[in-house]
Amino acid sequence: MRAKSRHRARAVKPLDSVRRAPHGVLMSRPDSELVILCAPRGAAAPAARIPVRWKPSARARRVSLRVCPAAGEVVLTMPPRAGRRAGLALLREHEGWVRARLDALAPKRAFAPGAEVMLEGEAHVIHHDPAARGGAFLDGRSIVVAGGRDFLGRRVTDFLRAEARRRVLALVGAHAARLGVAPRAVRVKDTRSRWGSCAPDGTLGFSWRLVMAPRWVMDYVAAHEVAHLRELNHSPRFWTLVDALTPHHAAAVAWLRAEGPALLRVG
Repeated sequence: MRAKSRHRARAVKPLDSVRRAPHGVLMSRPDSELVILCAPRGAAAPAARIPVRWKPSARARRVSLRVCPAAGEVVLTMPPRAGRRAGLALLREHEGWVRARLDALAPKRAFAPGAEVMLEGEAHVIHHDPAARGGAFLDGRSIVVAGGRDFLGRRVTDFLRAEARRRVLALVGAHAARLGVAPRAVRVKDTRSRWGSCAPDGTLGFSWRLVMAPRWVMDYVAAHEVAHLRELNHSPRFWTLVDALTPHHAAAVAWLRAEGPALLRVG
């Protein structure tokens, strides 16, 4: 289930200095560029500063672009032998759409003392207690984090991943029992393009970030992937199984489309 994208492609060479070109100005990082698209001559609009990541792909047949909410950047997928000029031309063509999508991204939210983190849709506050023991744990509506400040972000992430795994396993187990199926394995990862997945061998995968969504959203994703253990497709039979397992199909899909990108900006 998607979150809401050999011949070797020519490498993107780092630029030693800022230089102007018909399609923009590039300030290079190893695989990324800050592309400054100048407004057309006579236009009053300011130049657009757009972070771009170049993604060579041996399987791509054409240049394509998408906005990555997690990184707050545009990903330009480049087929073999496609040059930088073609990528910049596509970026220029869709500049208005790209600007709008980047401007609409939620602010990046780091894990820090006093910050709020959603757990099953309910706000919890990060409380740093250097003298506490046990990494990170729940205390009412607080996530208490022990140890040094430098380890706080990692410990909150580990705590949320563990909670996601525990809660997803319970939901998967309940839905699998109803269908009389069993996954080969259940994995919880930091996936950025899919909330859940089902491999042909029966391995289910889930994004740990689902633990921040309301429980009924996580329930839908779990039901969706368990249904794939019977129907590894999106046929009418598959959707009948999903709707038999959970009543939250339509509402959860709408929630993920509207709120899901913000989950990718956390941490």
